[in-house]
Amino acid sequence: MQVTELSAEGLKRQFKIVVPAGDLSAKVDERLAELAQTATLPGFRPGKVPVGLLKKQYGQALYGEALEQAVNSSTAKAIEDRGLKPALQPRVDLKQLEEGKDVEFEVAIEVLPEIGKVDFSGVELERLKASVPDKDVDEAIERIAKANREQKPVEPPRPAQKGDSIKLDFVGSVDGKEFPGGAATDYSLELGSGSFIPGFEDQHTGAEVGKVIDVKVTFPADYGAAELAGKDAIFKCTIKELHEFVDKPADDELAKKNNFENLEAMRKAVAERIGQDYGQISRSMIKRNLLDKLADLHKFPVPEGLIEGEFNAIWQRIEEAKKNGQKLEDDEEKMRKEYREIAERRVRLGLLLADVGRSNSIDVTPEELNQAVMREAMRYPGQERQVLEFYGKNAELKDQLRAPIFEEKTVDFILELAKVSEKSVTPEELLKAAREAEEDQPANTAPSAAP
Repeated sequence: MQVTELSAEGLKRQFKIVVPAGDLSAKVDERLAELAQTATLPGFRPGKVPVGLLKKQYGQALYGEALEQAVNSSTAKAIEDRGLKPALQPRVDLKQLEEGKDVEFEVAIEVLPEIGKVDFSGVELERLKASVPDKDVDEAIERIAKANREQKPVEPPRPAQKGDSIKLDFVGSVDGKEFPGGAATDYSLELGSGSFIPGFEDQHTGAEVGKVIDVKVTFPADYGAAELAGKDAIFKCTIKELHEFVDKPADDELAKKNNFENLEAMRKAVAERIGQDYGQISRSMIKRNLLDKLADLHKFPVPEGLIEGEFNAIWQRIEEAKKNGQKLEDDEEKMRKEYREIAERRVRLGLLLADVGRSNSIDVTPEELNQAVMREAMRYPGQERQVLEFYGKNAELKDQLRAPIFEEKTVDFILELAKVSEKSVTPEELLKAAREAEEDQPANTAPSAAP
């Protein structure tokens, strides 16, 4: 094998590789000898088929097999001998291919950049920390109590009012014609919940059980069904039952109904859950700030192929958003430029985090990966077993869960080395800061790190 370096520009490398014809012939002959030991053809005993006959029948296929092996092995050796780390699969271009002659091909690759040792001790960050006020716990407990309300028939009979629960039949029509999905029987609706078309619930206030009323509404202009959007409709409605809600007090009985020992235990659990939510928001913000600082501090070159792949993935989502009717910026050229910059940022950060993780022996344990699979299975109640079996049979899919775990562990490692100060804030201040940070990010610019 003869290797000639054609170019070395930035992260791009190009080689010409020549594999002698004799090497391929020897490989074909070797495979023919192996085949001759077991081959069977009509008129010949097993293992007694002449090699010349086998070559005539299988020679072309064996040459193709030998060629593929030679290209792959010689490409891998050329890369290994030069200590290169390819960012993507090498591109192979066959220049000369004729049986009996030397095979000549060119290999083009992009290599991973040398990042070197990174010092995080100079990175300064601020972690916002919000305590859980009693009022937040009180409000959460109130929501739990509301969710546990009971209903009772209205006695004595009276007209329906806001806050009541009604059971009704209705038939909707547009321009005098009923439309698909516009009718229901025994439909339960809480008046004032805002769960129906604007105006529908309001017009049931004052209605009586058993009486038919015509409810006139206009479908919103952005209604999901295009054939109904912006149209006037009439619903012929009949209230069949009228119930009022009976509030449940926040007491030990309510707590026991929700699997807590008492009200105090439920309040403690609620406070911990709210605290976890605030902690997640704080974590998300400091991670974003960290990535922003890392992006500013590290400007090493990035393989164009990786940028292109990331950009194409982002742009595909943009195209899907367009198809779904989402309003986007009119200047497509400007958008492409912005999202290509985002793609480059994501790739650079992903490479940086991956390098930090590898160089510091950060790894995802089997236990962590199994926990991620379990969390994924719990997203599909009633189908947990099928999901677990699915991940068990698909190693590649399981590995997709590895990358975000690796990324989070690497971020934690960096945060331990960085200078992190804490600032106490109110929940309102925390949420405001999170909203402002989100508004500053036009797209998901988080990296995709992999071990």
